[in-house]
Amino acid sequence: MKELIDTFLSYLSVERGLSRNTIISYREDLNHYITFLAKLRIDTFSKTTKNEIVDFMLNQKEKGISANSVARRLAAIKMFYRFLVRERILKSDPTSLIDSPKLWKKIPETLSLNEVDALLAQPNIKDPQGVRDRAILETFYATGMRASEVVNLKTDNVNLEIGFLRCIGKGNKERVIPLGKKAIGSLKRYLEAGRKHMLKNKQSEFIFLNRSGKKISRQSLWKIIKRYAKEAKIKKPIRPHILRHSFATHLLERGADLRSVQEMLGHANISTTQIYTHISKDRLKTIHRMFHPRP
Repeated sequence: MKELIDTFLSYLSVERGLSRNTIISYREDLNHYITFLAKLRIDTFSKTTKNEIVDFMLNQKEKGISANSVARRLAAIKMFYRFLVRERILKSDPTSLIDSPKLWKKIPETLSLNEVDALLAQPNIKDPQGVRDRAILETFYATGMRASEVVNLKTDNVNLEIGFLRCIGKGNKERVIPLGKKAIGSLKRYLEAGRKHMLKNKQSEFIFLNRSGKKISRQSLWKIIKRYAKEAKIKKPIRPHILRHSFATHLLERGADLRSVQEMLGHANISTTQIYTHISKDRLKTIHRMFHPRP
């Protein structure tokens, strides 16, 4: 069973181009599933039916696993069984009649404009590391890129003359995102001064580097955001995607159309982008309660 999972994950990596982190998540979800099957003394996928899969979902729920995680594990199992049928390892797909649980979409935390301004003002641009950190934060907020996309941004992906960058997102899908004047200015300052200091006579194709002249890690980006949020005295829980969420929310609040925001975020499905419209509606309700004479 593990060999079939390995074959499936190799297919996702090589043919579908899914990221390493996505592959790790699929492996973890499927390992939970086969561990459950082993307790039922099922040693081959051909012996599984809809009942075992439903029982697995109920088992996960009883263990206190969140609804989002259960839904994600079901999605991994569904994709795996479709793969087994396509490869003619199984004749039928036992998940075909199982619906994914409908979830309340959690509205992501965002920063206000004042909080964004305070955050971006924290790095000391008299210091090379501060110049880099300002460029990172400005790029995050200007483009709404994911942390993994920012760390993998290369020098030839950016054209500061016309104000655009080329982003390679999930599944190696490419998208072009415009840059604002402040982000362009911060990137120019970093590329002309801060980055050279980081390189220390080395060479790198990546834009954002650590002190050793190597590509900065996602963990380091996360620490940078948390550090400056603390210095800016932002009380909200700070998570890696908070600038991405703020980017999308602020665009929609100012009248950007949903399709354009979807394109810039790199969402495959517009329903993923629509969650940010709920944030605006939630704020409208708050304003209405605060100021209407009969709330």
